Amino acid sequence: MSQSSFTTPISTRTFEDYVAGSVHRFGPIAVDQDEIIQFAKRYDPQAMHTDSEAAKQTMYGGLIASGWHTAGLMMNLYATHYLPTVASLGSPGLDELRWLKPVRPGDQLWIRVTVMEATPSRSKPDRGIVKSFIEVLNQADEVVLSMKAVNLIARRTA
Repeated sequence: MSQSSFTTPISTRTFEDYVAGSVHRFGPIAVDQDEIIQFAKRYDPQAMHTDSEAAKQTMYGGLIASGWHTAGLMMNLYATHYLPTVASLGSPGLDELRWLKPVRPGDQLWIRVTVMEATPSRSKPDRGIVKSFIEVLNQADEVVLSMKAVNLIARRTA
């Protein structure tokens, strides 16, 4: 079950709704074996991601999702539940992306997002900068990916 302290629905959420220190949890999203293989064949063609039998001979002992696939699953939850649908203005980037544990077929992933900072823009009063710490957790509550994201979000009032 998703847990969030947002009081405003995503469809009307703006910069003012992102409060430093607040923590939000969204998910789950399922990790599918066929999707792991399809993604990897196109974007990260390594045996540990594309071949169940060959993956057994790797240090992981079986098929694992590409870290980029895991990041894509994270982005699905982040965009669907955290970023405002009417006020998201994009992102200049992210920092400190880490893949901490393998993600396997059948895993259920969640994201836990902590608002680190919410700063009104000095040069553009119609928006603010929200810095968030994102953790992707599996069904055992183990962190499998972490990163810091920066998003530009429109303000209700300038």
